[in-house]
Amino acid sequence: MIDLLSLNLNELKELFPEPKYLGGQLFTFLHNGCSFDEMTSLKKDLREQLKAEYITNPVTILKKFVGKSGTIKYLFALTDGNLIEGVYMPHDYGNTLCLSTQIGCRMGCSFCASGLDGLLRNLTPGEMLGQVVAVNRDNGGTTKDRAVTNLVLMGSGEPFDNYQNVLKFLDLVSHEKGIGISERNISLSTSGLADKVREFADSGHKVTLSISLHAPFDELRSSIMPVNKKYNIQNIVSASKYYFEKTGRRVIFEYTLIKGTNDSPECAKELASLTRGFPTHVNLIRLNEVKERNHKAPTEDATKEFLKRLEALGVSATIRRSLGNDIEGACGQLRRRYLEEQSK
Repeated sequence: MIDLLSLNLNELKELFPEPKYLGGQLFTFLHNGCSFDEMTSLKKDLREQLKAEYITNPVTILKKFVGKSGTIKYLFALTDGNLIEGVYMPHDYGNTLCLSTQIGCRMGCSFCASGLDGLLRNLTPGEMLGQVVAVNRDNGGTTKDRAVTNLVLMGSGEPFDNYQNVLKFLDLVSHEKGIGISERNISLSTSGLADKVREFADSGHKVTLSISLHAPFDELRSSIMPVNKKYNIQNIVSASKYYFEKTGRRVIFEYTLIKGTNDSPECAKELASLTRGFPTHVNLIRLNEVKERNHKAPTEDATKEFLKRLEALGVSATIRRSLGNDIEGACGQLRRRYLEEQSK
């Protein structure tokens, strides 16, 4: 069965050359989350033929949990039986979906639930887009009146470890004849694959780049993020500057505060030094504790104190608003709990 959602407009037109309008119609139908039975402008015999050979969306909503803030945690099922997660976060300025790019992750960060079981496989462009389409439709959206207005590629997986599929996904999700989310409303988070950051800077895409830094010293960062042994902090900062020079987009540095690990005054001072010299912003994140990990979150007061230190050093910084803690908001937690319950 062929996943049509992974195909771009030209590929659909090539696959369905007759009648000429069919490829374009299918593209819009698919991005609206329509089943073949709902494509009533197509002849019934054609719809039956399509149902026998193709899939409209490889992603289905298996479970969803609504948090106190209105945040919705989704557990998605894929056609091969694998599970992934996403988080829908409504705001006054728009509604953001945090989506996954891989099943699991091989980066091995010591505070993250996504990589506990390693990497199972990459997601296809259609499986990434399918999360957007499913959540948009579930919240009453269409391609003309979207419920999902912003995207963050910050769920399970390292986007640049699935580079080509992510690039095609960005082309698909931003296409004006589909769901049409502007790249200015898309953020991509990477653990710092510096060579891919530079390649991405040259690709023509202009999303907001978020670098998961989490420590300002190489030895410390390597202890919590093994990827630093290949791409050290200086490589990452240099690649970030290159991204700004090529795209004109300010780079975001994500910094998850871990009690007693990376929350010292020395860490704040070095972080301020690293982020000087080009437009950056530091996004402080109070650790979302994972039971399988040993790290603890600092208090809210300690988090605010770290922010004050950065601001006193001239750093543009904010504390990320915590959403979804009551529904296991950290990617990987819900999937693991569901699999554990099923195995029992």
